[in-house]
Amino acid sequence: MQDPLTSLKSDFDRDGFIAIKPLFDASKMAEINREFDRYVESCVPEMKDTEVFYEEKGAKGTLKQMQNMQHYDAYFRDLLETDMIRELAETMLGEKARAVNLEYFNKPAGIGKPTPPHQDGYYFHFNPPAAVTGWLAMERVDAENGCIHYVRGSHKIDGYRPHGRSEILGFSQGITDFGTENDKANTVAFPGDAGTFLMHHSKTIHWAGPNTSPTRARRALGFVYFGESAKVDEEARAAYQAKLQADLRAAGKI
Repeated sequence: MQDPLTSLKSDFDRDGFIAIKPLFDASKMAEINREFDRYVESCVPEMKDTEVFYEEKGAKGTLKQMQNMQHYDAYFRDLLETDMIRELAETMLGEKARAVNLEYFNKPAGIGKPTPPHQDGYYFHFNPPAAVTGWLAMERVDAENGCIHYVRGSHKIDGYRPHGRSEILGFSQGITDFGTENDKANTVAFPGDAGTFLMHHSKTIHWAGPNTSPTRARRALGFVYFGESAKVDEEARAAYQAKLQADLRAAGKI
């Protein structure tokens, strides 16, 4: 009988992503959601304005995205370091990995905007592109509230697809030539219940629709791991972040 991790690795190498439905059971997801509510109350007020984003600035009910949650709370630091998730990351990458970022992604009910097609590695400013992002659904996700779509095999192309400035807060760049026949033929949607876990390569093209549900949010956690071979161009990354933050402040978004 084939080892489950070996099978997942084969899927990942072929497709650029894997899906586990579910990774965590209902009890664990209830715990994570309780801890998240506590985090919002106790930790968000301490976070930098460059780490917390709202769909509507100043409206707490429209919390859209957070970065570096592991820096502010032991529970979420431990969640990012969970052995099971780290083992998945290292198996998919084929090398040791370090936990880099625990993120929060939301599409508030009725107003959550689409996520433009993009490749995470384009933002990371590193080489080689040895990184994965895990994505954990905190509640039911589907076409109505904006589930993730992957383009199968898109991690295999040389370099990155061309990206240009996006007007979507939290996703500053989007692929400018997306929508080819190959993109359409190889797009796979991933609806799922709370506890559904996805993991994709840093070059895998992915996107999500808007949240058209009048009542349901679309909340998820992101787990970013860099392989030990990935070398970040710190100067280029710092320059990119500085310009992005300046643009966001000028636009009144942070």
